[in-house]
Order: sequence, then C-alpha cells, then structure tokens
Amino acid sequence: MTTSPRIHIGGQVSAGFEAVREAFAENFARRHELGGACCVYYRGEKVVDLWGGVRDQASGEPWQEDTMVIVYSTTKGLAAMTLALAHSRGWLDYEERVCTYWPEFAQNGKEKVTVRQLLAHQAGLFALDEQADKNLVADTARLAVVLARQKPAWEPGTRQAYHAITLGYYESELLRRIDPQQRSLGQFFQDEIATPLGLDFYIRLPESIPNARLASIARPGLLEMLRGFGIKFFLQALSPRSNITRALVGSQFPHDEQRIYARNFEMPSGGGVGTARAIARAYSVFASGGHELRLRPETLQLLSAPAIPATHGFYDECMGGDGVQFALGFMKHCPVWPFGSAGSYGSPGSGGSLGFADPKAGIGYAYVTSQMGTSLTGDPRELALRNALYSVIPPAT
Repeated sequence: MTTSPRIHIGGQVSAGFEAVREAFAENFARRHELGGACCVYYRGEKVVDLWGGVRDQASGEPWQEDTMVIVYSTTKGLAAMTLALAHSRGWLDYEERVCTYWPEFAQNGKEKVTVRQLLAHQAGLFALDEQADKNLVADTARLAVVLARQKPAWEPGTRQAYHAITLGYYESELLRRIDPQQRSLGQFFQDEIATPLGLDFYIRLPESIPNARLASIARPGLLEMLRGFGIKFFLQALSPRSNITRALVGSQFPHDEQRIYARNFEMPSGGGVGTARAIARAYSVFASGGHELRLRPETLQLLSAPAIPATHGFYDECMGGDGVQFALGFMKHCPVWPFGSAGSYGSPGSGGSLGFADPKAGIGYAYVTSQMGTSLTGDPRELALRNALYSVIPPAT
C-alpha cells in the first residue's frame, strides 16, 4: 500500500483488521508520522504487521521490514518479563525483601524494601546521589556498590516516584543475584526470552547489528514540547534539581554519534532496541498462557492483578500527576492511561512507543516510531492504531 509518492507502507493485516492499516496510513497523512511500525497478535496469531515511512530523516532511507529503533521506557516491559520468568522458576518472590537476595542492599533504610515495592516505583530510589556516567553503568560490580549504598528519598512504600532510569539498574543487579549463571538482565533476556521466541529485540545491542538496520530518532522542537508537555512539566524538566530531571539522568547513554546506538551496553529502563513485531510477540506469549516460556499460571495471575498503591496513593512525585499505576515492573491499565482491558499490563516509551499484553482479549500489541511525540499519556498516532484495533475485535468478557 502506498499513501503518496514519498511514503510507502509495507506489511499486511488479516481479514477484518483493515481498520488498523487505515489508521497507520492516516498517521503519515494527518499525524506527522515520520517512520514506524505496528504489530498485533490476537489469540496467538499475528493479525497486524505494518511498517512504513523513513528510518532516517536526513537521508530519507525507507523503514524496512527488519528496521529496529530505540523504544526508551517501553524497554521496561521487556525487562520486567525477565523477573516474571525468574518468579515462574521459583527464584524470586515478589513479596520478599530485596536484601534477602542482595544482602548489601540493606543499607541506609532499605532493609525492609520488598521486591514488589521496588518494581512499583515505591522505594524512593528514583535518582542516584553519586555521579553516574557510562563507565559506571557498564561496570556492574562498581554500579552494584553505588546502588546498595543509595539512601531513599523518603520512607520506602510511602510514595510513588517514577524510577525512569534507576529501576533497570536495580532490576539487573537483583536478577544477577538470583540467576544461577549470574547473568546481567540484558544477557538473560537474550538467552531465555529473545532467542527462544526468535525476537529482534536487544537490551544489550551487539556489534553484529549494522547501522543500516537502525532507525535514528527525530526529536521535537521546543515549541512542540511546550505545547505537548504543558508549561508546568516543561519547566520542571528544565530545572536540574527537580525530581524528574534527576530521575532522567543517563537517558542519553544509549545513543552514539557514530553507531546510532551504543553497542554492548545495557540500560534496562530505557535502552532497548528492536522491532514492533518482537515486542508484540513477547507480549502475546504472556497474554496467551506463556507456554513457550513455561510461565506458571500463578505468575500470570499476579501480573494481571490490580496495582497496590503506596501509602500516599498513586500520586507520582517525579511526573507530578496522580493516577498512573505500576506493578511488578509494568505499567497497568488505569483510568488516566487506559490501554487494553482490565488486567492489561505493559509499558510506554518516551516519544510515543507502547507495548502491552491484554490477557482478557488475548492481545500482544506494539507500536514504535522514529519521530518522538510529546504526549505524556498516550501518543495520538498510537492511540489511533489502538482504537482501530479494539473497534474490530469482540469485546472481552
């Protein structure tokens, strides 16, 4: 399908899902899409697999079937899958204290922090007091020491604050402590999830991936950000001492001027690179019983259960808003950001990407883009695709 002489759309949709293709085409014509992809699995079958536009704004090179792009915090959902797999294998109890698995963690008031609280952004560890650079992040032994001695910003469990970057560091060290092979989260994901499922998604991008397969990110201008984010959030993001600015320290680490994205480098909260097809496939497995990964029903039930608020509720001290809900490393379907059916879980990424599992409807869904948007609670391009999808499937019961 071709929408104009410049925009080519590739891929296919199954009969009955044509509305999603139409919405995808409209994104280029009406919603300023540059390049991207959308994939949907429904009850285990791939029913939408679309890509189009350009992968590089400067060169105009087209987005191909195997083009991969950074998805920022959408990575969090894939990272959370590794801990869910560890839970299914009996290595991890979400209600247990983190220091049970990682004794050094029990410093500076963190001895009672549970795995559940950490994964729900309720541990008060959204920023590091010590200077973090790429060398520190790449040195897992040094990073573990810094993480273990970090003091919470407040009593753990009392407040929610989006651990935008640090969550992945803590998750990776926790997984390394419970994995018999002591693998990093990125390596564990590659070995135990990506390779068995045949996913083109990396939390640790290898040297073997050529630049020609990678889409570069086009960023919005200042006026667009001001309009999209709102004046209050925009000013907070400009202040070096605000919670959100401190929480985002390191978000630039996965980028590389020569290689587009850094190689052999892990940032499990925001550095994942891959295709929409890979993300949707992974969520599809979680949404349809998890047999391919031998996930236990008990694990899947916990992932679909309602989020448990901090003592002061779901007000987020970093985002400066109320209502976004997190549980077990995922964002949950909730009133301020509804996606899928009740019980759905996933993670959005800065700029507009989103991946999620809807177990009730049997859906694994993903959207990725090379043009960063500015909406904080659902990008209009992604929302158009999701609305089109749910308009053509029977209501979940």
